Amino acid sequence: MSERIAVMDLGTNTFHLLIAETRNGAPEVIYRDRRPVKIGKGGINHRTILPDALLRAVECMKAFRQQLDQWRVTRFRALGTSALRDAANGSEVVHAIHETTGIEVEVISGQEEAEYIYYGIRSAMNIGDTPALIVDIGGGSVEFIIANATRVFWKVSLDIGAQRLLEQYHRHDPITDNERKELELHYIRALAPVAEAISTFRPGTLIGSSGTFDTLSEIYCADYGITYEPEKAETPLTLAAFKDIHNRLITRNRAERMRIPGMIELRVDMIVVASCLIQYLVDTFSLSQIRVSSYSLKEGVLATM
Repeated sequence: MSERIAVMDLGTNTFHLLIAETRNGAPEVIYRDRRPVKIGKGGINHRTILPDALLRAVECMKAFRQQLDQWRVTRFRALGTSALRDAANGSEVVHAIHETTGIEVEVISGQEEAEYIYYGIRSAMNIGDTPALIVDIGGGSVEFIIANATRVFWKVSLDIGAQRLLEQYHRHDPITDNERKELELHYIRALAPVAEAISTFRPGTLIGSSGTFDTLSEIYCADYGITYEPEKAETPLTLAAFKDIHNRLITRNRAERMRIPGMIELRVDMIVVASCLIQYLVDTFSLSQIRVSSYSLKEGVLATM
């Protein structure tokens, strides 16, 4: 007997909807939607969701509700992450969504978010026996997980997401050398627990989870004439190619970045600070390989349903 289930991921930058049909217990994705709601814009560093962002959130969830009804979904989960758990008025947004759509949003902790991301990565690829560093760069938070194919050794969620850092440090376009130095000092302070865990578990591979990493992979494919297949669980990227793309991102303004084949409007603003974080991780911790998983939190939640 088949059943249709759904997961909604209410991120700081993007809201996602994933609908799957279960056959013999295994879910098969039949519909995806993502919308640039940007609930963190303008308020993320002040622990508030601004009125226009609240309206965008409600309108998006009304559209998602229509899709749930159209696809005759019988069971769903809607999860709020960094912006909603951090904002002083996050409960007001959750209440407005419930009043308008009947959808109950669960605001999860950073530790829960990291755990679901791991489940998503594990269902996307064979991580292997040796520990890898999994990184999910959101708009509000970044999740760091050190794990192999069978277990999580360590995980943390830090409030250094791309929307936060964009508003704090990326004040000129292109980003200036001084702004990048400020960013690096911020990383040194904020990533102290990550550095300690890496020295303990010694991961050699960086696994990037969706978002920014998807766009980097798409740019890589465009550069090398490879067909980009977003429906695949793992998409290609190399460290050498990443470093080349990174140099382009930090030396171009927004209009010039938009002209890079593979770039999308949804990521063109935040990708600079996100790329700076990836570069810092690769250089500081001598990571020797990069892999990209198209799966993340929402697929991890789906796997547990």
